[in-house]
Amino acid sequence: MRGKGLIIVILIVILGALGSSAFYIVDEREKAIVFQFGEIVASSEEAGLYFKVPVINNVKFFDARIQTMDAAPQLYLTREKKNLVVDSFVKWRVRNARDYYTKLGGLASNARNRLSQRVNDALRREFGNRTVQQVISGDRVEIMTIVRTNIDDEISSLGIEVIDVRVKRVDLDPDISERVYQRMEAERSRVAKDLRARGAEVAEKIRANADRERTIILANANKEAEELRGDGDAAATFIYAEAFSQDREFYRMYRSLNAYTRTFDSPDNLLVIEPNSEFFRYFNKAEPDLAD
Repeated sequence: MRGKGLIIVILIVILGALGSSAFYIVDEREKAIVFQFGEIVASSEEAGLYFKVPVINNVKFFDARIQTMDAAPQLYLTREKKNLVVDSFVKWRVRNARDYYTKLGGLASNARNRLSQRVNDALRREFGNRTVQQVISGDRVEIMTIVRTNIDDEISSLGIEVIDVRVKRVDLDPDISERVYQRMEAERSRVAKDLRARGAEVAEKIRANADRERTIILANANKEAEELRGDGDAAATFIYAEAFSQDREFYRMYRSLNAYTRTFDSPDNLLVIEPNSEFFRYFNKAEPDLAD
C-alpha cells in the first residue's frame, strides 16, 4: 500500500508539473514565439495566458517595448554640395515576433544595424534634394516625416516598426564652420569700423560746433566786457574831471599821496631823486604840528 501511495504521489507531481508547463503567460511588454523541435508553430502577439504542449513545445520571449537607436553623427551632402553634420535618433519596436525572429534572428543588434543603414540612406537622399537653408529652417519636420514613412515601409517585412525619427542637431562641417565664422567676424569687424568712423565723424562735428560756439561766446563776452570797461573808464574819467575841476590842488595832492604810497610800500625800494624835485613838492610844504 505504501508503494502504491508513493507512486500515486509521484504521478500527481508529474501531472502537476506537466499541467503547469502546458501554459505560459505573455506580458504586455513582450511578444512570444512557440517552437516545436526548433520549428515555429505559433506566435503570441497579444498579452495573455496561452497553451502549449509540455516538453514538445518551448517558448521564446522578445521585448516589445519602444527602443531607441541613437546613431553616431554622419556627414550628409546638400544640394549646394555643402557637408552637414547630422545627429539623429530612431524610436522603434518589434511588431511581428515571427518575422523579427526569422529575418533578424530575434537580435536587437541586427535590427539596429538594418535601421542605421536605412536611416542613413533616407537622410542622405532627403538632404541631397534640399539646400542648407531649407534643411535648417524650413523642411526639417517634413524631412523627418518622409524618412519615417519610407523606412517603416521598407522594414515592415522585418517584423519591426519605426515609431519616430528625429534630428537632434544639424551643424556645418567644422572646416566650413570655421570659414563661416571668419567671414562673420570680418563682416562684424567691418561694420564696427564703419560705426566707429561714423561716430568719430559725428564727434568731430560736435567738437567743432562746440569750439565755434565757445569762440563766439568768448568773443561776445570780451566785446561786452570791453564795452563795460570802456563805459566805466569814461565814467571814471568824467568823475575825475569833475573832481579836478572843483579843487585842482587837492586832486594834485591826492595823486601825489597815492604815488608816495606805491613808491614806498616796501623798505627795499630805493629812489634816487633831488629833494627839491616836483615829486617831493608836498613833502617840502608839510609843516609839523607844534601844538603837540
